[in-house]
Amino acid sequence: MRIRTLIVDDEVLARRGIRQYLALEPDIEVVGECGDGKAAIDAIAALQPDLVFLDISMPEADGFDVVAAVGPDCMPATIFVTAYDQYAVRAFEIHALDYLLKPVEPERIRTAVARARAKLSARPDGLAARVAAVLGELGSGPARRHVRRLPIKKAGRVILVDVEDVMRFEATGNYIEVHTRERMHLLRETLSRLEARLDPDGFVRVSRSCIVNARHIRELQPQFSGDFVVVLADDSEVQGSRRYREGIEALFG
Repeated sequence: MRIRTLIVDDEVLARRGIRQYLALEPDIEVVGECGDGKAAIDAIAALQPDLVFLDISMPEADGFDVVAAVGPDCMPATIFVTAYDQYAVRAFEIHALDYLLKPVEPERIRTAVARARAKLSARPDGLAARVAAVLGELGSGPARRHVRRLPIKKAGRVILVDVEDVMRFEATGNYIEVHTRERMHLLRETLSRLEARLDPDGFVRVSRSCIVNARHIRELQPQFSGDFVVVLADDSEVQGSRRYREGIEALFG
């Protein structure tokens, strides 16, 4: 099994050192590097790595921000990297897959990779619970199953959009159009993967290419064919398919 790996660290030399050590592991495939947390959020969504070496302390968005933005349930297996032996390290030692203390030693890389290899081949779902636990312990807010804010890369920045403000999500090619009252953003994501992260009590899929925010539905217009039209609070209209009508009926009784 090839382990697709992403390296995230704001220090070029640190990334280079980790890459060199990983080159000695025959099943590790480094698929990318990031120098900051915001780039890491985008890279995780785009590259879908199996394993991430994630620096804790980075400018603008640190390792905690990356995990919170991606979501514990969607986060790849993660080996944390830090230059500071503080309470965070002790918490990671209990909950996380592994951590590395800078300067990183080759033997620690080998040990960490061995742990990652064992976890990925045995019980890959266990990491999500441990990451969720560490987020709560470190005061990053309670870990929630459903995403509350979406990180969207735009013009060299990462904009955080509250999902409560979204009227609808529409698939277009390899992207999703995220429509709020004020503007439209493009998110590189699949609609099915996003749907799994949304609260099913608040969002409902009405067609193969569209998810709407149930809180903003103003009117439903049944059609003779079994299809329907959803009118949202901003007066936009979305064509719904009879294939997804059951979801609307379940939501509104």
